[in-house]
Amino acid sequence: MIKRVLIVDDEKDIRRVIQVSLEKFAGWKAFLAESGEEGLLKAKTEKPLDAILLDVSMPDMDGFQVYDRLRADVTTQSIPVILLTAKVLPSDRQRFAKMGVAGVITKPFDPMTVWNQVNAILGW
Repeated sequence: MIKRVLIVDDEKDIRRVIQVSLEKFAGWKAFLAESGEEGLLKAKTEKPLDAILLDVSMPDMDGFQVYDRLRADVTTQSIPVILLTAKVLPSDRQRFAKMGVAGVITKPFDPMTVWNQVNAILGW
């Protein structure tokens, strides 16, 4: 079965690189959102989603706010979320673990293998 993954990131180049990696190398279907609001909307409409890759640092609504809203909604609360972040401090790792995210991918990442990181984190 083809995996369906939503990529929420305000940087167009990042969205595109991840999309190419997931679709070309893994054979999955990627959906793109450039803001938290758009990500929340697509998480509800592009069903079923197998995972969400969510940027932490975005204007308007950051990844933590988006994650909280995803978890508060019965239609999206069971979708595994992997955070995308440029800076990971030890305190961030503790926060991510407490939040219950599936995993974290740090930027910059290797475009050729980012699909493999998703695969490994989710055990696909």
